[in-house]
Amino acid sequence: MPKQQAVMKPSDEKVFDAVVYVIAAVIMIIVLYPLIYIVSASFSDPSKVLNGDVWLLPKGVNLDAYSNIIENDRIWTGYRNTIIYTVVGTIINVLMTLLAAYPLSRPDLPGRNAIMVLITLTMFFGGGLIPTYLLVKDLGMVNTMWALIVPGAIATYNLIVMRTYFQTSIPWELQEAAHMDGCSNWRLLISIILPLSKPILAVMVLFYAVGHWNSFFPALIYIREETLHPLQLVLREILMISQSSMFEGGSVGLENQILLAETIKFAVIIISSLPVLIMYPFVQRHFVKGVMIGSIKG
Repeated sequence: MPKQQAVMKPSDEKVFDAVVYVIAAVIMIIVLYPLIYIVSASFSDPSKVLNGDVWLLPKGVNLDAYSNIIENDRIWTGYRNTIIYTVVGTIINVLMTLLAAYPLSRPDLPGRNAIMVLITLTMFFGGGLIPTYLLVKDLGMVNTMWALIVPGAIATYNLIVMRTYFQTSIPWELQEAAHMDGCSNWRLLISIILPLSKPILAVMVLFYAVGHWNSFFPALIYIREETLHPLQLVLREILMISQSSMFEGGSVGLENQILLAETIKFAVIIISSLPVLIMYPFVQRHFVKGVMIGSIKG
């Protein structure tokens, strides 16, 4: 058989491809540079960071920031708290969203459209901060981790995305056939719906986990005890106050502590971002598929 000849692209198509590559390269540089700078600054001499000498690669390699973080118990307490809040909160979020989205996706649920209208209204209207705080206080959740989890147990946008996924990706005929074979609603959900919903579940886990991991404002409002502060709140205080009150017993002077604080904040950013960076590759395979199916179809 004759060899297939390479298809030549028209000149306007080549120009278009070149423009796309250039734009993609610029966007990649814009996205990657801050991350590279933070990593380099966390390993650099604090004085060089303050003087603006660090642009891309570390200068005057210095590991004092990381050694101070390792020795600081409060940062590790915040790390532990954030992991607990993220794991418990994500499990509750995904479970509650699943139990709400699946019934609302079924055409045999009476009044499901009216229920969805009421749920959608919560995206545009809310009680505000003070009424929410009073409600959380009356429920006895102030200064507990439940104040960070229960008020946001279900995100309306995520509920709509998951409901749309169930409606468009899981045939109703399959569910009817399961019912005709004597399958109960719970058995149907566990044995059929969940195995077919791995992409959207991975998306929900990523959305909720990242939200909990990066959250600090609810903790700022509801948490009073320092032993319950999440890592992001500790990081905020590092950015706001002098390090002299957080790292005691050092032999360096106040000026050196202020310089060290500059690299410490970069090092904490790196450490606080690692779990999300590690988790993303495991859900990335399902991420695009779940988001596209759940948000565009229907």
